Amino acid sequence: MPSSENFSFVRRVSQIGTLLQTFLRGKEVGCDSFGNRYYRERGTPRPSNGGRVRQKRWVIYAGEPEPTKVPPEWHLWLHHTADAPLIETEQRAWQKPHRANKTGTPDAWLPPALKGESRPQTSGDYQAWKPE
Repeated sequence: MPSSENFSFVRRVSQIGTLLQTFLRGKEVGCDSFGNRYYRERGTPRPSNGGRVRQKRWVIYAGEPEPTKVPPEWHLWLHHTADAPLIETEQRAWQKPHRANKTGTPDAWLPPALKGESRPQTSGDYQAWKPE
């Protein structure tokens, strides 16, 4: 299995095209609290396959590419739901801080049965189905 350093290097090399496009055709729109930078296509947008004219929008991640670190304000803008990025508001008391997505890592959540733990006993009203 490849080490995380090699995987990170491969990711960065694969982003050369995006960095080149950003340098040649990109105009910076803003930056979020995670340090991610957001860009849009300079000039007049060209028609896409469906004939719609949409301006390309993209993000350059700060550090490792982590799509879950795109705040909702910028997510709306990236997906053409809003014409302009929304103003970032103060974090509310009920909002939790960002946690990285652990899927595919040893820290990923697994049901207790898959970790080798036994499940808690039921109250007795459960009867397992047995084929006849």
